[in-house]
Amino acid sequence: MAILPITVYGDKILRQKAKPVKSIDDNLIDKIRNMFDSMRNANGIGLAANQIGYTESVFVVDLEGVEGYEKFKPMVFINPEIILQSDETKIIEEGCLSLPLLRAEVERPEKIKIRYLDTDENLKEIEADDLFARVILHEYDHLIGKLIPDRVNEEIKKQLQPELEKIKKREIKIDYPITE
Repeated sequence: MAILPITVYGDKILRQKAKPVKSIDDNLIDKIRNMFDSMRNANGIGLAANQIGYTESVFVVDLEGVEGYEKFKPMVFINPEIILQSDETKIIEEGCLSLPLLRAEVERPEKIKIRYLDTDENLKEIEADDLFARVILHEYDHLIGKLIPDRVNEEIKKQLQPELEKIKKREIKIDYPITE
């Protein structure tokens, strides 16, 4: 398949709401393969469609390379919907392929329930916790046009501004392709 450049902060598509998938066809399956290839090339564990320029409501997750998740099977979430979030939250540092080199402490629910379609058009519901829930929520945020800076307080957002400007101006050096 193809390794596509990752869209980064400043690219308009990252702020657009994803469009629901109407049919799961060969074209979409090719896009999903490209998403996995592009994510793995950048050493990511999750990637939303808009992070490589697609407008569909799809994200992929692969935690196999993370300690404690070696038996995890890569997953595809089509037209996902978060249907339950725990009141218990946890603050953990997050990064994002679309915000290269930027890290920030983000508070998210510890447990969630999500409804989605798989690639065989089966409607599924699963519960997730810990890192798995965090990755799902992070990628879901992409589909609704949200990024890490939208999930932190104003003080932290101010601290992130210089780094965000460097990303926007492409004044960063990373080892995976990004949009120009």
